[in-house]
Amino acid sequence: MSSLLSPNLLSQLVCPRDHKPLQESAGYLECEAGHHYGIVEGIPILLVSEATQTHIEAERALAIAEGRDRNPLPQITTRDREVDFFVQNTIAATNGSLYIPLIGRLKEYPIPDLRLPPGKGAAFLDVGCNWGRWCIAATRLGYRAVGIDPSLKSIRAAYRVARQLGLDITFAVADARFLPFSAASFEQAFSYSVLQHLSKDDCREGLREIRRVLRPGGKSLVQMPNAFGLRCLYIQLRRGFGDPGGFNVRYWTPRELLNSFSDAIGPSSLSVDGYFSLDAQISDVHILPRRYRPIVYASEVLRRLSQYMPWMRSVADSLYINATRAN
Repeated sequence: MSSLLSPNLLSQLVCPRDHKPLQESAGYLECEAGHHYGIVEGIPILLVSEATQTHIEAERALAIAEGRDRNPLPQITTRDREVDFFVQNTIAATNGSLYIPLIGRLKEYPIPDLRLPPGKGAAFLDVGCNWGRWCIAATRLGYRAVGIDPSLKSIRAAYRVARQLGLDITFAVADARFLPFSAASFEQAFSYSVLQHLSKDDCREGLREIRRVLRPGGKSLVQMPNAFGLRCLYIQLRRGFGDPGGFNVRYWTPRELLNSFSDAIGPSSLSVDGYFSLDAQISDVHILPRRYRPIVYASEVLRRLSQYMPWMRSVADSLYINATRAN
């Protein structure tokens, strides 16, 4: 079996271009059609090189995998009770502006509460996992978690953190628009604060891919920003309500979300994730600066009220879209 890639990971992967099985040969992966993918430190780089990349880190991952960037990768070690260097320095990018004061000062990993039933061994895919916080939450809830992200830096960190915590989680460098998994591979798909950064066309392509890899009756839970949320309206006003391009957030109306998810995946519904922010988690309130805690508590109170007053969804800043794959 593969000396670079774990047999468990290899068995789950297919070519992201044509969905044919992959075999390892001479330090890279290849499908029968001749498509090649590099392996870096046992991590497959399953990006489609001819596609326009959605993030600069995808370009860097491709350059490393293809040998165009031969600079040594930084080797990061973390003691048992320390928080990984990458997590320390990217916490605001992954968790939002309320976490800026925590950059370089984290005392524990901020692992969120996953609003899903117990996994009971179900296969779980996190699209855009970064350093793996939602995969960790899913694993602790009983799912068999797999995470993908276009950033090699993020996936290297995800493996370090998972190993540090003693968790068996699979990660790969891949693109939401070209998922490297066979059809009907997962019971549950998930994505948080990721698809909102893609153009709406690319996002819809990602949703169609999620449907493909879900089993019939499988479910997806995806967080997206609400164009009518109070804070979201303020941000849009500041930038003139245009499409900002790049990796900036795109805002969707609730109707757009329901229509797009229903068309791409299947029957869909909305629920509230939060108010006044797109990322703050009530599970993190104890580590946030005291001046920010009232915002998070208020968001949680309003979220719970929204379960009894559906109209409150219309002004929530952060929404979850629950979709079930149609047969």
